[in-house]
Parts: sequence; C-alpha cells; structure tokens
Amino acid sequence: MNPMRALRQYQKVNSHAQISEASPHRLVQLLLEGGLDRMAQAKGALARGDIAQKGLLLGKATDIIIGLRDGLNAEKSDSKEYVQRLESLYVYMTNRLMEANLHNDADIIDEVAQLLITVKEGWDAIDPPQAAAQ
Repeated sequence: MNPMRALRQYQKVNSHAQISEASPHRLVQLLLEGGLDRMAQAKGALARGDIAQKGLLLGKATDIIIGLRDGLNAEKSDSKEYVQRLESLYVYMTNRLMEANLHNDADIIDEVAQLLITVKEGWDAIDPPQAAAQ
C-alpha cells in the first residue's frame, strides 16, 4: 500500500480527520472504515429518498475503494497472486457500487459492504509491527 496515496484519498473524503501521524497500516484501516461509513450513510439517504445524497455518498465510497486498489503494490508483496485477487475484488466492488447507484439497490450496497468488512477483518488481524516491517 502506498501510504501517501492512501493519505490523499482519505483526506479527500474525510478532510477533518487527524491522520498526519497515522501509520500506513492505520491509514488502510481508516480507508476501510470510511468506505463502510459512506455505504451505510448512502443506504440511509436511499431510505429517506434523498437520491442526490445517496449518489454523492456512493461516489465517495467508490473513490475510497479505488484509492485502496491504486495503493496495491504487487512488487513489494510476497504473493503477487494475492494482490491480483484483491485488485480484482476492488474492481468488482466499484462496479457493483455503480450498479447500486444506478438502480437504487440497497441489497447491492449490503453485498459490497459485506465484502469490505471481510477485507477489513483480515487487515485488522495483521499485527501492525509486522505490517511496518514489510
């Protein structure tokens, strides 16, 4: 993960956060949390019938996932296959969020949120000192 790219992406969608001293591991956690938050907020906007806000929030969630995808670095990974699979998953998630936005489909938002939760659980299980050493 390119920490500066992740930092810029997080600042775009969450400019009030104090992230200047966050580790690369924590930056990824913040991005994952931010994506999940935006999807939850988008579902709320959809339920209220606020279609414009729903679209804005899904756009922000999509931007976060794109930021996560862009931060992948197969060259620094022990498993290029893992990075390629994660990249494919991020592409799938962004495509599904665009479909959810187009069709006002809360079930698709839930599907993508569940996938992102799974990624976040895996990321959270990484020991930060070990992550910093890689």
